[in-house]
Amino acid sequence: MSRTTIKDLAEYTGLSLGTISKYINGGEVKPKNKDLIDEAIKALHYNVNQFARGLRTNRSKTIGVLIPSLENFFCTSLVASIEEELYQHQFSVMVCAYQEDSQRERDQLRFLQSKNVDAIVIVPTNSFKTARMVRDIIDTGTYCIAVDRKLMGIKCDYVGINNFQIAYDVTSYLLEKGHKRIGLLGTGQTTLTAIERYNGYAKALEDAGIAEDQALVGFGNNFASGAYRQARRFLRLRNRPTAIFATNYDTTLGAITAINELGLSVPEDISVVGFDNLSVAKVFSPSLTIVAQPMQEISHATVTRILANIDHPDAAGDDVVLKGYIVYGSSVLQRN
Repeated sequence: MSRTTIKDLAEYTGLSLGTISKYINGGEVKPKNKDLIDEAIKALHYNVNQFARGLRTNRSKTIGVLIPSLENFFCTSLVASIEEELYQHQFSVMVCAYQEDSQRERDQLRFLQSKNVDAIVIVPTNSFKTARMVRDIIDTGTYCIAVDRKLMGIKCDYVGINNFQIAYDVTSYLLEKGHKRIGLLGTGQTTLTAIERYNGYAKALEDAGIAEDQALVGFGNNFASGAYRQARRFLRLRNRPTAIFATNYDTTLGAITAINELGLSVPEDISVVGFDNLSVAKVFSPSLTIVAQPMQEISHATVTRILANIDHPDAAGDDVVLKGYIVYGSSVLQRN
């Protein structure tokens, strides 16, 4: 079978060779012509040399995504949603993970920059060096956007949820259910996201006139293993909590694992509110009350800003704060 050429595309579309060549080489054509050429490329299996095209247009049609871990549910959901939407705009995605290691994070940033990606989506650490590197990348003309965790001290677009408010709402809900000893499982004290969720929890206790007990606050290592150890510590206290609020997916897994291993029942022995992965929450028995993040809205806001600012990276610096919401299950016991 002979290789498809731009002449074949021209015959299929009825457009001139010049129009076909202009579009394939990254030029602007009328929207109706673009749609027609795209249809021909797909129908005739024409192979666009994106590398050569990128050299001519200074665009690789590739977006880099840097996340803490490929085992993190939020991160993999984010990647899947972003990839799906970017595909509709003919962008590919290159994914790297840094395993919560700030040095590895910067190494991966250098790698993505070396691949001439058109933009970088990052779920960052709170490292000053990382923030400074992102600022330098923006200064060289590559658009960057932080998701879930904000980069402090630099001008960079950000998309996330109302972390303080949703943590306040969850804690208030548990208080309304009669729980006064509420354990908080956090993911560390270095990211703004974790700090905001802790602050929301602490403020709800304060507003209810309940003194915070530091023995009921546990910060792990951003992995389920750290949350598991903290949950076991909670559950072995002489005056253990009556409820646990797990502030992300990994801490939810850690809490449930510890509860099961100690032979306790939810919600009879311990009430639980988790975070992320609504599908797992529904199949858990009893169904888990959980904070859900609007993943489609997060990915859409991220992609929208990539497309709007990819040619103007230094103009970015807006925050998009979306609303998380509580999905009520049967994992919280009424105590009064």
